[in-house]
Amino acid sequence: MTSPISATAGASRDGVVAARHLARWLGLAATPTFAIMAVLTAVLGSGPADMLCAAGHGSLLGGMVPMYLLMSAFHSAAWLRLISERRGGVGR
Repeated sequence: MTSPISATAGASRDGVVAARHLARWLGLAATPTFAIMAVLTAVLGSGPADMLCAAGHGSLLGGMVPMYLLMSAFHSAAWLRLISERRGGVGR
């Protein structure tokens, strides 16, 4: 029979593992989500919200579409890590 302290430690470890697993999936979800938002914003056109968010009207990086594309690129590390893990496992 296990003591309550060891059972709590086991549950805590399971919670940490679950939190890491969830964080990994959230990291993977960010890149395609921002890419889809960029496409939708480009296709549906600019609305009042786009005008509010376009800080530099003459800037190349002004507007929502470039912002979503940059956010997608910045969050691509999770995908690059997944690809490198898969390629490393294939050669073994």
